[in-house]
Amino acid sequence: MANSILTINMITRQAVRLFRNSNAFIQNINKQYSSEFGKDGAQIGTTLRIRLPNDFTVTDGPAFSGQNTAEQSTTLSIQYQRHVDLSFSSVDMTLSLQDFSERILEPAMNNLGGNVASTIMGISEGGVSNFVSNVDGGGAIISPTSQTVLSAGALLSKRSAQMMDRNLVVDPNTMAGVLGTMQGLFNPVADISKQYRTAQIYRALNFRWFEDQTVLVHTTGTFTAGTVNGADQTGTTLVTNAITGTFNQGDIINIAGVNAVNRVTKATDGVLQQFVVTADVSNGATSIPIYPAIIAPASSGPSAGAAVQYQTCASAPANAAAISLVNTAGEQYRKNIAYVPQAVTMATADLKLPEGGQGQCSRAVFDGISMRIIKDYYLPGTDQFVSRADCLFGALWVRPEWGCIVADAL
Repeated sequence: MANSILTINMITRQAVRLFRNSNAFIQNINKQYSSEFGKDGAQIGTTLRIRLPNDFTVTDGPAFSGQNTAEQSTTLSIQYQRHVDLSFSSVDMTLSLQDFSERILEPAMNNLGGNVASTIMGISEGGVSNFVSNVDGGGAIISPTSQTVLSAGALLSKRSAQMMDRNLVVDPNTMAGVLGTMQGLFNPVADISKQYRTAQIYRALNFRWFEDQTVLVHTTGTFTAGTVNGADQTGTTLVTNAITGTFNQGDIINIAGVNAVNRVTKATDGVLQQFVVTADVSNGATSIPIYPAIIAPASSGPSAGAAVQYQTCASAPANAAAISLVNTAGEQYRKNIAYVPQAVTMATADLKLPEGGQGQCSRAVFDGISMRIIKDYYLPGTDQFVSRADCLFGALWVRPEWGCIVADAL
């Protein structure tokens, strides 16, 4: 194909496609786009209000027992503007689109996509509370096995996550380790052959697997001891006696005697509810911010002990109940994430095009992702064009309970 002068519109359309396809995590989350953000005179602000699914309880017997529809919502803010800045010559502008993509756009969009994906994964710190790991005899995290992944799937099911379209994003080291442990499993010959050729698992154990080098590494705080101060607490702040050690945002804890419930039946799961610490906590602190909220059965009156809407626990904590980390204090581990796409939402918005520069700027939307590129001639003596590609976005783990950390030793 003969070379031709590349236009800014051609470059922008290609760039947003490369951005979307550069990162497996971004490809497999819920994406929303609204042109209203960038519409002159009709901007809708910088936030989106997202309704959460309703929850109800079931009544036994013929008597009517009405309940209100207590709708819950959360807010997603469009707050991040990430860009990559480029320079290229007029000679580059005469390349074929394919050559220009390979030399300039692909590496730029790969790094921009990785930065955005890492940001969205980072928001899971202090959001996702479900946690599974494989441990050695001393309780230290070691490489996950197929059983670890199956446990993650079971946790998602108990939190009412859909059975279809489940994804598992793992660090390259985790992929290598798990693949070695699964070589002897019964699988279709075609899948085994693909794993052997690519050194990657594609679909197994009801998950589609994706390798991503932007998987987070988490360092657990130094917490060693702490107890609850006051019985029957509810909500997202746990009042405690002064704790020993620290918590880092993203640490996962248990409270003695506070079991999780099946979110549909509200019956106890028989295992401790996992809570994530939503902000750093210092040594000696007397409260811990947590998610999910402690929502226990009705505590008094004729309906005492009855299930309630949005219930998360089989009982509220007792006074002086012990608090514990789910893993070892001071431990570092990879936070691979199993999730369904509806657990996390990325929203992008149109950035305003500079006035008077329509020939040197362009905007394009692909698969719910909006991108703007501005190009200008720099200095005649260098024959260089300067350009920047911008993505304005926000992200939120809308249903963090539909995600599960699959820990791996660092």
